Amino acid sequence: MQHKTKTILSGIRATGKLHVGNYLGALKQFINLQNQGYKCFFFVADLHALTTPFEPKELRTQTYEVVAEYIAAGLDPEQSTIFLQNHIAEHTELAWALNCVTPIGELERMTQYKDKAKTHTANINAGLFTYPTLMAADILLYKPDMVPVGDDQTQHLELTRSLAKRFNQRFGKTFPEPKNYLLKPLRIRSLQDPEKKMSKTADIPVYISDSPEDIATKLKKAVTATTGGGASAGVDNLFFLLEIFGTEDEHKYFVDAEKEGTIKYSELKATLASRIAEHFADFRAKKQELMKDKEYVAEILAEGARKARLTASHTLAEVKEKLGLL
Repeated sequence: MQHKTKTILSGIRATGKLHVGNYLGALKQFINLQNQGYKCFFFVADLHALTTPFEPKELRTQTYEVVAEYIAAGLDPEQSTIFLQNHIAEHTELAWALNCVTPIGELERMTQYKDKAKTHTANINAGLFTYPTLMAADILLYKPDMVPVGDDQTQHLELTRSLAKRFNQRFGKTFPEPKNYLLKPLRIRSLQDPEKKMSKTADIPVYISDSPEDIATKLKKAVTATTGGGASAGVDNLFFLLEIFGTEDEHKYFVDAEKEGTIKYSELKATLASRIAEHFADFRAKKQELMKDKEYVAEILAEGARKARLTASHTLAEVKEKLGLL
């Protein structure tokens, strides 16, 4: 008996360059899923980016850059469907249908809406409020088995499952209830404030496209312990990164030196910076090529949209029929 290939779907906000935390916490795992033979849909959520303050020219540049980084890092357009959310009109059509079966009370309970409303007090818009129903539409259109999401989106995925169940009960079996594909919890800490995770907004993140010089400069500023042998979240973070990017011998050398109190943190930072720069050397070269060849990237997105639309249009037609729309 032939087993159905499982479908994975994930979207990323169009917020420009990816840092080491984004890469290890999500993108590297997406690449592994793709290479394991899952049917993968990966899209840039450019419509979601409209819910918080943005500049059109910047949004266009950031969207293109995210796509280039996806591909340069190893997402393969031959194996995965890579597309932009705004290229598939079915996303917003299904979102409207879901809006009409979503109780306001459920949207009011969304913690991310509350947090963003506090942060962007001058821009508390309807899109920010209904963001979760558009996210539900993003997911349900492709009827995935699993959706890799981080902690901050778990509540939205639960709402998606709830809406799928509600729609099925009211209009007949249509959507599977997608499960959360639990990403390995690789939380890369901020170099300046290791109690928090690495962030683009309140941090000096190490971008995977940074030059070797920039990586070295940023790591020099990383917080460490005052002396060797003392517990330090900053040092733990650097060791964790060295374990991933460095050699086994290098990791052991610095761990032993830390225990003995003979460690030179400047040497640890320099070694780590060198290893991270080396790891992403091919990526930087590939990204540079893609940033120059916009026509090639446009072709990838056009083909991705074509493939995504085959599934999305079929699902929407089924939804319209069940809703009684002529």
